[in-house]
Amino acid sequence: MTTGVEPPEFDLTVRAKVRERYGPAAAGGDSCCGSGSCCGASGASSCGDSLGYSAQELSALPEGAFLGLGCGNPTALQGIAPGESVLDLGSGAGVDCFLAARRVGDTGRVLGVDMTPEMVARARDNARKGGFGNVEFRLGEIEHLPVADRSVDVVISNCVINLAPDKGQVYREAFRVLRPGGRLLVSDLVATRPISAEARRDLERWAGCSSGALSTEETNERLRTAGFRDISIVRRSLETTPATLAPADELGVVPVGIVAVRPVQVPVP
Repeated sequence: MTTGVEPPEFDLTVRAKVRERYGPAAAGGDSCCGSGSCCGASGASSCGDSLGYSAQELSALPEGAFLGLGCGNPTALQGIAPGESVLDLGSGAGVDCFLAARRVGDTGRVLGVDMTPEMVARARDNARKGGFGNVEFRLGEIEHLPVADRSVDVVISNCVINLAPDKGQVYREAFRVLRPGGRLLVSDLVATRPISAEARRDLERWAGCSSGALSTEETNERLRTAGFRDISIVRRSLETTPATLAPADELGVVPVGIVAVRPVQVPVP
């Protein structure tokens, strides 16, 4: 389905296109995954339910934190415990960071990394408005995380890794920053059939969360190569497809929940 790592010039072009799509979203314009918000006329509650967020979770968020850009709720994939440290790859306006912050409590911490300055600024403003003292946002690329080795317990991400040209590098970075025994919890997209070379080169489709997706087998291979074990990739069943996922649906790309673990290193006798 793919040729592996894309050439550097394609990498840079994709990054520019993704930033171009995310900037207006941070200002309240179009979402990254298709034109307009997935919420549409039905409102954030209906949109959130289709993506795996409860009305109670959404009501506790700062206004403007939920943009309807994701394809699931990574914080619901597995328990996040009080006192843990959580890192969100591609944190956007901060929705999943704020949900994680409520789970880890005052003794835990949450860090969000996003490569779009407008999103980081909006997320920081949302954290201030919501009084989230245990949440921090940094500008950076998920392929080159501004995060120390073995410094977090949980890495989460929501519909962002499919946008990266080199997904193997993303998973290697996630593995690097996780402590032994740490977990990767990801809501993302996988391809159920081959994606043509023409679609792969279509920057609008790639930045629209569709043509950059890998198959389940390719995703599993990259996770294992990065060092992860106990890998689970489960397709999400949706009663209705959010408008943001319509372009992906056309290519046979579907939402999944991904759980993987960085093994605890056992000393050699």
